[in-house]
Amino acid sequence: MADDVRGLLDSATDNPATLSDESAWIEVIQRMDSIYADIVRYQVELEEKNANLEEAHQFIQSVISSISDILIVADTQGHIQQVNGALETLIGRPAKQITGQPLATLFMPGYVDLVEDFAEHIRAGAIHDCEVELVDHDGDGAPIAINCTPRFDHDGRLSGLVITGRPLGELRRAYQDLQETHERLRTTQQQLVQSEKMASLGQLVAGVAHELNNPISFVFGNMHALKRYEQRLAEYLDAIHGTISKPERETLRKALKIDRLLQDIGPLIEGSLEGAERVGEIVEDLRRFSTPNQQQCQPFDLVRVINTATDWVIKARRERPQVDVDVPDAVSVTGYEGYVHQILVNLIQNAADALEGQQDAHIGIGCETGERHVSVTVRDNGKGLADDQLLRVFDPFYTTKPVGKGTGLGLYISYNLATEQCKGTLRARNRPDGGAEFTLEIPLELPA
Repeated sequence: MADDVRGLLDSATDNPATLSDESAWIEVIQRMDSIYADIVRYQVELEEKNANLEEAHQFIQSVISSISDILIVADTQGHIQQVNGALETLIGRPAKQITGQPLATLFMPGYVDLVEDFAEHIRAGAIHDCEVELVDHDGDGAPIAINCTPRFDHDGRLSGLVITGRPLGELRRAYQDLQETHERLRTTQQQLVQSEKMASLGQLVAGVAHELNNPISFVFGNMHALKRYEQRLAEYLDAIHGTISKPERETLRKALKIDRLLQDIGPLIEGSLEGAERVGEIVEDLRRFSTPNQQQCQPFDLVRVINTATDWVIKARRERPQVDVDVPDAVSVTGYEGYVHQILVNLIQNAADALEGQQDAHIGIGCETGERHVSVTVRDNGKGLADDQLLRVFDPFYTTKPVGKGTGLGLYISYNLATEQCKGTLRARNRPDGGAEFTLEIPLELPA
């Protein structure tokens, strides 16, 4: 071709007209070469774009087919354009039988009217968490929760709707699994509470025994006195019913000290009853402490609970710190006495542990009453808590005690009891003059 063009150029030099014609042809040929090059380039670009489009299409199809939730794409008239494999599996029908059909054909008769309105409803916005039933391969209803959202084209115009959903059976199974997990967690938490409670109870046995010993000893001594009095009364009554004379009877009355005996019987019986009642109160307090979840919300005297918790903790310790209890004569609270008792025992126990080995150990317990709440403060004159300890003091299994001295659950359980069961608060801070301070605040009246 180059030789032909060169020949044409050589011959055109002798003839101007011929030279003009040949130049036009050369220009045409060059233009054709340029157009052909553009066509080739456009074809390459088109093939690349087609490959990319095919790859994108395959990617989208693979994503759609791998979605476990059902997927239905329809036009603005409610005719099905595309579905995924999850829907095919659920209803037992292939996509080619569904495509082009109205949406309503997929649903049970009771939901046809609702589904037919989807195309209108999406113009005002999406539809969320709508429970319907699809027709499965046996003709039965398959309950499903669906969401319906509008679909727009590249110009932003409404072009159809997209329905996604998940069978309610899966949701119910997931909910059941969640419920079972929650129940196991709640049972584990109760076991932790019970374990910590039993650990505290083991430490308090000596204090409880001391509390029981006083009234039991009192009752025991009174019973010995009443037994001696019974013997004297029996001897005196036998003499009266016998043949004894009046002077002899009077002499015997004075010898047996019958008059003083009669005066003592009343106080002895009253004292014994008081001691027995005290034993009953201690046993009842012990029962409330060990099984607080079995009691009901009812009125109780907070001051008595404070005094009982203090006595149990302090009397059970070998090294007893000085304790100042500054509380009113009585504070009536409606709530769960056992939970409050357990919280106070843990707070006082922690204060006493913080002062172990300290010479001037001192614990202060105060109580202040507001209009709707009452607060109990337990403070010590120990070393206090570091800043990082203040942030973590109510975390589970966190303890500042040596290994083997604590489980790290006492304050964690106390915090949960205070906030969840008692609907109050439990706070910790360092005192300006040294030592730590814990404040329990609970409502004066907790709704039953």
